[in-house]
Amino acid sequence: MKFIDLRSDTVTLPTEEMRKAMCEAEVGDDVYEEDPTIKKLEELAADILGKDAALFVPSGTFGNQLALFTHCNKGDEVILGDDCHIVQHEAGAAAIIAGVQLRTIKSNKGMLPPEEIERRIRKVEDIHFPKTGLITLENAHSNGRAIQLENFEKIKTIADKYNIPIHLDGARLFNAAISLNVEPQKIASYADSINICLSKGLCAPVGSLLVGSYDFIKNAKRNRKIMGGGLRQAGILAAAGIIALNKMRFRLNEDHEKAKYLAHKLSKLGFIDIVEDVDINMVFFKINKNFNDNEFILYMKDNGIKINPPEENIYRFVTHYWIKKEDIDKTIKNIEKYFYHSK
Repeated sequence: MKFIDLRSDTVTLPTEEMRKAMCEAEVGDDVYEEDPTIKKLEELAADILGKDAALFVPSGTFGNQLALFTHCNKGDEVILGDDCHIVQHEAGAAAIIAGVQLRTIKSNKGMLPPEEIERRIRKVEDIHFPKTGLITLENAHSNGRAIQLENFEKIKTIADKYNIPIHLDGARLFNAAISLNVEPQKIASYADSINICLSKGLCAPVGSLLVGSYDFIKNAKRNRKIMGGGLRQAGILAAAGIIALNKMRFRLNEDHEKAKYLAHKLSKLGFIDIVEDVDINMVFFKINKNFNDNEFILYMKDNGIKINPPEENIYRFVTHYWIKKEDIDKTIKNIEKYFYHSK
């Protein structure tokens, strides 16, 4: 059965163009810095984001954790939102890999109050205090919101005041850029390092990129090796990433429009509340009925639709390249059938 997969945009399969490019990719040993396709991808990413250099890594979590590991010393404190990906969905890796302490802030739907960041910065040296080693931001946020850049500008001013670097989890940075109608470089300008994912909505099968200054990437390359991320003939993967950056990022607005269409159709059912603004390709919603989540998920799968279980009673559906409008219509019909006709 061919499934309609709404679990995430990480499920996107490579396009035929990507498969052909991967098959024909010129490769070498990247640990020896001899893979020309990897080099081309890294140079492309750095150029798009207006930074000196980039480093190919296996995943977004790897990229974020490598950034923490490279920016910080053991025992440093990292200031970040309590609902961000690094806190919620990276398995406590910051404590294991970088050995840092996370000092979280309650966000305003993903946006961090600058005054709360400044209040938490360790401003004096004291043997009782950890050192503030890093501030991390996220755009687009895990809740599907594109964070306004006025917020980033204020945070950057504070970070510069105390000489603290900023890392941006930009797993879906290109979605945010389209939603905010700005160039990706503009978002990246507020951070010292950025992680972007090639396998979230861009159809590349594997990989992310950590982007920053020459010195930062030089240090990160050694730390990548420590983390087991030194790759060999990775140009096969990079070939798909080049197409992702040169082509696939420019069509993400289509996914946003499909998400808005999905949200509209869900809200018309009468028993569903959309709980977040639909800025990018994610729809978060609550179902206002008494039902069994496991039974509902199994019903949808039996009818050719894959969905994730809810987190704290909130479902998330994600549109992407392989989701068509007719797939959304089929999904709505099956939800309606389950709640109105199968009970």
